[in-house]
Amino acid sequence: MPHPSPATAVVLLKTAALTLALSACAAGPDFVRPDAPAPDRFAASALYAAEAAPAATDGAAFWRGFGDPQLDALVDDALRANHDLRIALARLDRADALSRGAKFDRLPTITADATASDGRQSVDRAAGGPRDYETYEGGARLAWELDLFGRVRRGVEAQRAETEATRADLAAMQVAVVADVIGTYAELRGQQERLRVAEANAGLQRETLRLVEARLSAGSGTEFDTARARAQLEATLARVPALQASVATATHRIAVLTGRTPDALVATLSTPQALPPLPATLAADTPAEVLRRRPDIAAAEQRLHAATARIGVASAELFPRLTLSGLLGVQSFDADALGDSGSGTRLVALGIDWSFLDVGRVRARIAAADADARGALAGYEQTVLRALEDAENALVRHARSRQEDIHLAAAAGDSAEAARLARLRYDAGAAGLLDVLDAERTRLQAEDALAEARTRSVVSAVAVYRATAGGWPERSPDRIPVAGR
Repeated sequence: MPHPSPATAVVLLKTAALTLALSACAAGPDFVRPDAPAPDRFAASALYAAEAAPAATDGAAFWRGFGDPQLDALVDDALRANHDLRIALARLDRADALSRGAKFDRLPTITADATASDGRQSVDRAAGGPRDYETYEGGARLAWELDLFGRVRRGVEAQRAETEATRADLAAMQVAVVADVIGTYAELRGQQERLRVAEANAGLQRETLRLVEARLSAGSGTEFDTARARAQLEATLARVPALQASVATATHRIAVLTGRTPDALVATLSTPQALPPLPATLAADTPAEVLRRRPDIAAAEQRLHAATARIGVASAELFPRLTLSGLLGVQSFDADALGDSGSGTRLVALGIDWSFLDVGRVRARIAAADADARGALAGYEQTVLRALEDAENALVRHARSRQEDIHLAAAAGDSAEAARLARLRYDAGAAGLLDVLDAERTRLQAEDALAEARTRSVVSAVAVYRATAGGWPERSPDRIPVAGR
């Protein structure tokens, strides 16, 4: 294959030098991270004790602090096999592949080809010469857009920012899935506790009904008392089916979150367990630290970066687009002559494409890109505000739920004691059946409310971690290949 001539080499060197000299030029604005003004502290922080520790922020999986091995295993399963996470990972892999591909736009495209043909001309075209002929040719071709005004670089920058936004989307999806698993697990255990409370109270009310029926049989009771006792027992038993349904639906939800069929965990989760214990203290870092860690804010920032870079892509169309192309090859009518010095061919060309006559459309595209960037900026600012609102609400709810727990725990204890005393007084003949039934109904309501409130407290603790982006994993789900690949 022939070497390029000195003239060709000079053209290439001058072009490369010009490209390097202008490489710092790029149309459009450079991205500047927007300010995210935030208060010095969360307003809800005043509800927490001064010694309260911040939510875990060192990357440690916060749910392991609950000390529940079964919960740990379920979260690990969800991180590995949840289908929403697998979808998010596939989107990240796609964006990463596009980002790698975009980088090659800055480099020359080199291809090679070879052809061999055998043909016959018409008599008229042959003009008395041979009609049959053969041609052989081959060579390497080069095409390179000289990115003098940064169109390609801005495109690469935009794709890279989109990839980082997709990476943050995966992290945000991990947060959402883990929080959903833990919250649903807490609801499952809470519903199981409420079911236990209902069944235990039903057992006490059966005993009350047995005593009333025994008194009726002995002639010291009334049909009215028996009917009231039976009605209260039936009302309590009526709670059971709804609670059983809640247990089943929570079990099904956890199974799907961990990538299983809905019935896969029925046997595993059917044995009731206590609710995960709450952390002794829980507060939040400063709003600025929370904003720095939240993946949804990182995603919004990167999408703003991409939109800003696309202004440059559109603006570069105002300038000429230069493309350098070249060919080094051989051509011959005889395959044996391809190696001869006379068979060599070469071509160096510099093409200019300039849409100066179509400037109206170019400026319209610039205006559209600018509007996209303004929208992305508004989206970023809205994401920041919603993140602050999310954190404030989560902190308030958790603090108030802990206060609610304290009062309901006292109410449940007092109600149980009142029911016990009412039964003793009834057995001694010092109180009527109405006192016993009222005390038992109050006990059931108090214990049920306590179980429900404790569930809310665990869920609200998870919401604090979710809102403040503390203690979340940095691992990806398993990549499952497509069948046949």
